[in-house]
Amino acid sequence: MAKLTPIELAAAKPCPLNRAGFNPQAQLPYGLEIGHVRAGMLDFLEFLWAINSALTKKRLKRLESFLMPANFSSMVGEFMAASIPNYCRAIIKNNYHNGHPDLIPAGQFPGDACLHGKEGIEIKASRHKTGWQGHNAEDVWLMVFVFESSSPRDHALQRAPVPFRFLQVVGARISKQDWRFSGRSATSRRTITASVLRTGFAKMQANWIYRAEPQAVSRPQKGPAGPAA
Repeated sequence: MAKLTPIELAAAKPCPLNRAGFNPQAQLPYGLEIGHVRAGMLDFLEFLWAINSALTKKRLKRLESFLMPANFSSMVGEFMAASIPNYCRAIIKNNYHNGHPDLIPAGQFPGDACLHGKEGIEIKASRHKTGWQGHNAEDVWLMVFVFESSSPRDHALQRAPVPFRFLQVVGARISKQDWRFSGRSATSRRTITASVLRTGFAKMQANWIYRAEPQAVSRPQKGPAGPAA
């Protein structure tokens, strides 16, 4: 079993939130408040630190260092969708398997479950500041948690380990016109997705919820063409 370097060990602890980074002017739907979002983010940081501290004590790699990038992003989004309703009684996680959206108004649907509802909040998490994707182009209140972290590709790319950090959170109601289907080639097995266009991106950036404190050195981000893993 390989010995972990001091940099790797230091990267196991996520970066704290920027206390001054939350936007009190952000407009949130369904009774959701900035404090609820902040509490969910803090829960995730504590969760990741608990997992990574246990792994590194056994000289094992951090969670984000061996999970596939898309799987780790999905885990971040799923955690936020499960955690935020613990602090906001007006919304609840959609109990329908793969139901849409992720969060729905509490008590509006039987069993708090719906295959496809017109009301609610869809949650996404991404390493990328642009190019966010979903499986359908539709009217939805979309909230995206953008983060920075290590990935399994870092060793091959000779990238130094970095601690997990929430970079920004943005959200707004966007319409079908704010999406574009990405399509795929005849030989591709990639799931067909839709990407948020600049119009939707502008709406979400205008209603930003959280921004991290700028750092002198940051990992490069892919442009809009990159997959939103």
